[in-house]
Amino acid sequence: MSESTDPASPAGRIAAGYAFTGPALDLGALLWDGACRPDLQIRIPLSMLNRHGLVAGATGTGKTKTLQLVAEQLSANGVPVFLADIKGDVSGISAPGVANEKVTGRAADVAQEWEATGFPCEFYALGGIGTGIPVRATVTGFGPVLMSKVLQLNQTQEQSLGLIFHYADSKGLELIDLKDLRAVVAFLVSDQGKAELKGIGGLSTVTAGVILRALTAFEQQGAGEFFGEPEFDTSEFLRTSADGRGVVSVLELPAVQDKPQLFSTFLMWLLADLYADLPEVGDVEQPKLVFFFDEAHLLFNGASKAFLESITQTVRLIRSKAIGIFFVTQTPKDVPADVLAQLGNRVQHALRAFTPDDAKALKATVKTFPNSPYDLEELLTGLGTGEAVVTVLSENGAPTPVAATRLRAPQSRMGPVEPAALEQAVKSSPLYSRYAEAVDRESAYEKISAEQAAAEAQAEAAAAAAAAEKQAKEQAKEEQKTARGAPKPDPSLAEQVVGSGLFRSLARSVGTQLGREVSRSLFGTAKRRR
Repeated sequence: MSESTDPASPAGRIAAGYAFTGPALDLGALLWDGACRPDLQIRIPLSMLNRHGLVAGATGTGKTKTLQLVAEQLSANGVPVFLADIKGDVSGISAPGVANEKVTGRAADVAQEWEATGFPCEFYALGGIGTGIPVRATVTGFGPVLMSKVLQLNQTQEQSLGLIFHYADSKGLELIDLKDLRAVVAFLVSDQGKAELKGIGGLSTVTAGVILRALTAFEQQGAGEFFGEPEFDTSEFLRTSADGRGVVSVLELPAVQDKPQLFSTFLMWLLADLYADLPEVGDVEQPKLVFFFDEAHLLFNGASKAFLESITQTVRLIRSKAIGIFFVTQTPKDVPADVLAQLGNRVQHALRAFTPDDAKALKATVKTFPNSPYDLEELLTGLGTGEAVVTVLSENGAPTPVAATRLRAPQSRMGPVEPAALEQAVKSSPLYSRYAEAVDRESAYEKISAEQAAAEAQAEAAAAAAAAEKQAKEQAKEEQKTARGAPKPDPSLAEQVVGSGLFRSLARSVGTQLGREVSRSLFGTAKRRR
């Protein structure tokens, strides 16, 4: 028995830690004492893939090929996979690989029965920018915490944005796209709406201005395309193909790779939405979905405390929903300690130590691994492309021994498919007709615009009525004034006669005589004799 196969030897003890009884994914062969040992296989239990993981290493060390290798085997075992394709080179997983000297040599080194195989794929794009089935979210579904992250708001501004969302929910103002959010913010600092939030702190004009400017800048980056309806149903990621293999969902991101904060936050929304929708299942024989988060450091750069707490909570709790998350980044220090503590499966590719900062990162990485017979500082700087240091969780949940590993070669194409083939795959998907066409229905913007138009019309009508009343009063006053100042007309001949003194005297005499005659006829008094 050679030393490397002796269970009592260091190599034998390492290999024994990867001898699982249940289904497992094959990562590669053990590297020991400078040699590759194809008889000592390094594996990861399928049931432990929902315990999350980390694939790390310097640029060009093979991280993308590692996630492709793991994704292929997950799909073959009936587990759906989500891949964020930032550089546009993962689409090849849908096509069979091409045999060449390098591939066959690697397969022989690690005792791999390599066969060119393509896997069932769906291709998506954020908001339809780029080639893929459009993935959209509503502003309400995105939520204030994630929105604050992409708008780069401070804590006070984030709290104000939370009040805005609360107000919109309570008033039935649906926030579907960015113009809805902008309309609500503008309304709440207008003369008509500023009293709406007075009882719960209000919204300052300065904070509203910051939010509105941030929204404008966000839209100028093309973000308006990402928000709207139909909102994508993230359960689409949980499908299997007709032959029972898991569907690999590839989110094509090359068209937005210059907006890292946006797409990393959007990926976080996908996870949060999955967490909200899926039931608790606890430990299962295999996960429902494994999610690969490439360029993960972009997710955490400049993150607020609330955002980091949201990520940590999601990573911690989503395991019980049978969802596994693998973060893919350059060094473990890119991931916050609270999140890193949740990552039980580790594939660490080579690190460089060209600068003092590199050396510091290398020492920090070594401290995150269990004790091992390797000199990890030396090993991690000497690994070749496609080699990594591995430790995973065993079937009973304990960490396996640290194992230097030469990884297997992916069976699918290691590179992108042709643009025409990608376009054809997208257009032929049954999901394309469901999500391709954007819908703009009545929401907060339209409702607020209608209310403001009605209020303006009412105000205009009231103003017009008041102006008419004022004009009528002024006209009446003018007529009275004119009447008082006009000269009186000359009296007529009849008026002159009636008004004369002679006529008045005669009238009095006639009246007295007539009065006596009437008295007599009424009371029967006799005419006085003289």
